[in-house]
Amino acid sequence: MKKPILYIVIPCYNEEKVLPITSSMFLDKITELVKKNKISDDSRVLFVNDGSKDRTWEIIKELSEQNNHYKGICQSRNRGHQNAVLAGLMEAKDVCDITISIDCDGQDDINAMNDMVDAYLDGCEIVYGVRSRRDTDTFFKRFTAEGFYKVLNWMGAEVVFNHADYRLVSSRVLQEFANYKEVNLFLRGMFPLVGFKSTSVYYERHERIAGESHYPLTKMLALAFDGITSLSVKPLHMITGLGCGIALLSFIGVIWSVIVALTGHAVTGWASMTSMICFIGGVQLICLGVLGEYIGKIYMEVKHRPRYIISERTGEQEEGKKAS
Repeated sequence: MKKPILYIVIPCYNEEKVLPITSSMFLDKITELVKKNKISDDSRVLFVNDGSKDRTWEIIKELSEQNNHYKGICQSRNRGHQNAVLAGLMEAKDVCDITISIDCDGQDDINAMNDMVDAYLDGCEIVYGVRSRRDTDTFFKRFTAEGFYKVLNWMGAEVVFNHADYRLVSSRVLQEFANYKEVNLFLRGMFPLVGFKSTSVYYERHERIAGESHYPLTKMLALAFDGITSLSVKPLHMITGLGCGIALLSFIGVIWSVIVALTGHAVTGWASMTSMICFIGGVQLICLGVLGEYIGKIYMEVKHRPRYIISERTGEQEEGKKAS
């Protein structure tokens, strides 16, 4: 049986502190899997520089010069984590058999790749890396993260609980995934839509080796909202239900007002009326905001702008020198 070519796809944004440490860990894992005859020696570690402002791209170029198992691509500007992962996967899909996407910070257990490759050799096309527990998270992050997955599933989106972007995907799946052209990316919810045989590998997440997290609360909330609005239209159904409920209550209120007027019991004071007006006005603004979010996503989709632009690849300068 032909040994598969593996590309480890690693998005990088301002990772100059952690990249020199974790890069050798990824290379060691490639070497280990090659020695175990599980993957081909043509396997590579592919770094995706997401418009970093520090020396991340320079470090990637230095690594590629030191060892040909390192490769790198550089985006023309910062496009965000999801676009960086997509850029790496699309870059690798035609030159490899399987890809494993993983963050650069070393928090995800690299040894889980062994089980992922084994699952692929057993016939799985997608293998999800799933956290077995969240002991390293704060209570707030653990509570909100688990609640987010539950809300997504409740809204009808197919997501794997406690899975982020650590996964093995075969080139066969990537070829089909390339047909998904949407601009609003939420990869952990999109891959289950592709189908094919899949399974999960469980691992424990570690503390970040060096540097600082690039996912503050605001970015996590934005990603969560993107995930909900990209994968589900249930918020629109909820608005419809809420509108019907308020209309029903208003109709009951009208009947009550008529009965009070006919019986001669006048209701004094404007506090209750003002409260109702403010409440209904607030609900309407929220509904308009949700509708506007969906309309905004449609607006972004119909323009068909590129989701990423690769400005540079490692090895291009060397090839240019040889050609000249």
